[in-house]
Amino acid sequence: MAVLDGFNAFVIEQLEHGVPIEHKSMFGGVGLYSNGLFFALIAHATLYFKVDDSNRPDFEAAGSSAFRPYGDERTMGYWAVPADVLEDPDRLERWTHKALAVAAAAKRTKTSTAKRARASRPR
Repeated sequence: MAVLDGFNAFVIEQLEHGVPIEHKSMFGGVGLYSNGLFFALIAHATLYFKVDDSNRPDFEAAGSSAFRPYGDERTMGYWAVPADVLEDPDRLERWTHKALAVAAAAKRTKTSTAKRARASRPR
């Protein structure tokens, strides 16, 4: 594992209060996993959680924004976690569990799509 700077170490410490965390350096940032689910990333000193229609309203209500890795209008399914959430262990744990549920749902969808694609191939 890469050596973590102060912010990254703080984020991981905060998250570990609620779930087991694994981290991997990737593309100049840090990918965050729990029980094999990729649910968050840290880039440019910002924590981003995986988002879908189930938890996006929380982020929108907090005035958060989507992760834009290319600096243009293209986004990914990750939104910035507000600082007040990051600093409140109870709120952070609730938001973390929602992001984990999104990651689990995405993994199930990806797995079932792959199975359907394999089943439809001619033999």
